[in-house]
Amino acid sequence: MAQLSDRLNRLAPSATLAMSQKSAEMKAQGIDVINMSVGEPDFNTPDHIKNAAKQAIDDNFSRYSPVPGYIDLREAIVAKLKKENGLDYSVSEVLVSNGAKQSVCNTLMALVNDGDEVIIPAPYWVSYPQMTKLAGGVPVVVNADFDQNFKITPQQLEDAITPKTKLLILCSPSNPTGSVYSEKELEALSEVIKRHEDVFVLADEIYEHINYIGRHNSMAQIPGMKERTIVVNGVSKAYAMTGWRIGYIAAPEWIVKGCNKLQGQYTSGPCSISQKAAVTAYTASQECVEEMRKAFERRRNLIVSLARDVPGLDVNVPEGAFYLFPKCNSFFGKTDGTRTINNSTDFALYLLEVGRVATVAGDAFGDPECFRMSYATSDDNIRKAMARIKEAVARLK
Repeated sequence: MAQLSDRLNRLAPSATLAMSQKSAEMKAQGIDVINMSVGEPDFNTPDHIKNAAKQAIDDNFSRYSPVPGYIDLREAIVAKLKKENGLDYSVSEVLVSNGAKQSVCNTLMALVNDGDEVIIPAPYWVSYPQMTKLAGGVPVVVNADFDQNFKITPQQLEDAITPKTKLLILCSPSNPTGSVYSEKELEALSEVIKRHEDVFVLADEIYEHINYIGRHNSMAQIPGMKERTIVVNGVSKAYAMTGWRIGYIAAPEWIVKGCNKLQGQYTSGPCSISQKAAVTAYTASQECVEEMRKAFERRRNLIVSLARDVPGLDVNVPEGAFYLFPKCNSFFGKTDGTRTINNSTDFALYLLEVGRVATVAGDAFGDPECFRMSYATSDDNIRKAMARIKEAVARLK
């Protein structure tokens, strides 16, 4: 009998995409579901960026692009890193890929050998452990719970490092928690990394511009860390360009060359039209980025206040991204008479089927006591969703 590969059988499907699909199926049946499961801005791509893509089509940018991306896009990324982050990279230290998701996977595939350990703070984005397994690595999960604002300490990092450690994945601002590492916190973690010369940091900064506490800090800015850090970023979240699929790494040239070699074999260069749109995203006015950030901050304040009004939920204040990650373990063991809530998966399904709000269970992110809500939706949807959740959980006794 035909069998899928062991490599594929090691992987779990994406819980966020599964929940989004389930809510879409319910909507198709005419059920009014508010989808708060997917991390995607509800804004449209700004017009000046769309116009650049239309112009690129008219200018016949319809052929294969270079594997690492067009030179003008990489130059725009280099300029962005200099202007916004104070980081000096050359064009040869930047590789553009089909979304930041591919950028993360490229890095893992390029650096991780079979049996190498990758430290992944939990809560984590669902794909980090799966991509690590795909690369033949071993995910080493370090728990950073609600009480420490979902951020690991230097001592936890030190305790997790072994002779097999290759990489730390650090996502700030974080998906799923919205936590942001300060400059001091990054410096403290970097001191640990510097004591272990074979350990690198994959800094996932895709939510960089959705930040409510001021200037973004990157691990690559810490003295001595640029040559040990792979910065991952892209246009998806800041410019509402999720479907355009443009991400990048900025890293030491030998790592970029490795990722380029890999990308050349399985996707080649990213979409030519999307790249031209991304050039305009980076080089034109950044006013649209700030407008969206302000809207997300308003929504953050709204959902935090409404969630804190739901008895039984423990809620922290996210400092970035567009997710709320409340504790729901007080509902474990409770029932509405027909359903019993045993874990966060049960809780998320209960909210979907009874409250008609799609969220994602914390189990998928490595924290079984919490669940994730995306507030990248309208204020009106947030109010409706939280009212439904409050009503649904009130039935649990």
